[in-house]
Amino acid sequence: MFFQHFGACRFIYNWGLENKIRTYETDGKSISRFELQKMLPDLKSEHDWMKDVNSQSIQSALLNPENAFTRFFREKKGFPKFKSRKNPVQSFSVPQHYIVNFDTHKIKLPKIGWVKTKLHRKYEGAEKTATVSVTSTGKFFISILVDDGQEQPPVQHFDADTTVGIDVGIKDFATLSNGEKIENPRYLKQSLLRLKVLQKRLSRKQKGSNNRNKAKNAVAKIHEKIHNQRSDFQHKLSFRLVCENQAIALETLNVKGMLKNHKLAQHIADASWSSFVTQLEYKAQKQGKTILQIGQFEPSTKICSECGYYNRDLTLSDRDWICPDCGIHHDRDINAAINIRKFALDRQNLIGI
Repeated sequence: MFFQHFGACRFIYNWGLENKIRTYETDGKSISRFELQKMLPDLKSEHDWMKDVNSQSIQSALLNPENAFTRFFREKKGFPKFKSRKNPVQSFSVPQHYIVNFDTHKIKLPKIGWVKTKLHRKYEGAEKTATVSVTSTGKFFISILVDDGQEQPPVQHFDADTTVGIDVGIKDFATLSNGEKIENPRYLKQSLLRLKVLQKRLSRKQKGSNNRNKAKNAVAKIHEKIHNQRSDFQHKLSFRLVCENQAIALETLNVKGMLKNHKLAQHIADASWSSFVTQLEYKAQKQGKTILQIGQFEPSTKICSECGYYNRDLTLSDRDWICPDCGIHHDRDINAAINIRKFALDRQNLIGI
């Protein structure tokens, strides 16, 4: 029943996307999801198997191509793509009429019935959309959106003493303006040797065989382990930084452009700076803290944080340097973190540089 819902929602998504593309090519405007929903009864009469699937899940599947088109035209995020049944990660949403029983650890889903679950915590509030998904390793998850009714906390006051600057890197994952360095765990590098062995085994299996499916699952488990390790490390670190400081200063990074450097692309992807910044942002918003970001072209590394001397000759291989003007010895990353903090505070008119 889960996979039947996955397939039906994927079919409706592709059907809706095809209609939106065809309408835009002929009329020059996109058809809305409300017009597509009016066409669903005729589509169901053509496909009887759709009657076994929750009707609200099918209707909500049309919201995704609508959002994808909106992002494409407004934010230029890339043209929407059709979904494939070969993708091991699938999902469908249940807008309402589901029941969560914390006593029996079961959830009742429309058209599916009661399902045994491992509920890791209780919640209070108005239940919104529930999303059922399956991972590449065959694990099923349900994510429930809940409106707890609590107001957003007011933004707390911050000053130069309660603000920390963070410079992310490859050698050290993060360097703080107070001199603390957080080691980069490099989870991908730790599992790379085992991953190469399993991928080599996968490449030798015959396509469509059970042995190939087993080898593919083994590779997926390694990737899932790396993802979970990285996510756990970043969640703990971001939570600590948000709790200890009133404001956090960061440098805007063009990660997509940096990944074009093939010598460092694997290390940059392993660090996953973008997800770390995302976690800092939503956790800071939840606690009323502030995230300050400076431009990506600010010379935070080459400027002396003490006297402001600009060192034009500094290269990527120089990990420390001595300022020719004031003679202070600088650690490259700590100096950059201090400058990031100074630039962010200067824009807030809290200090002058």
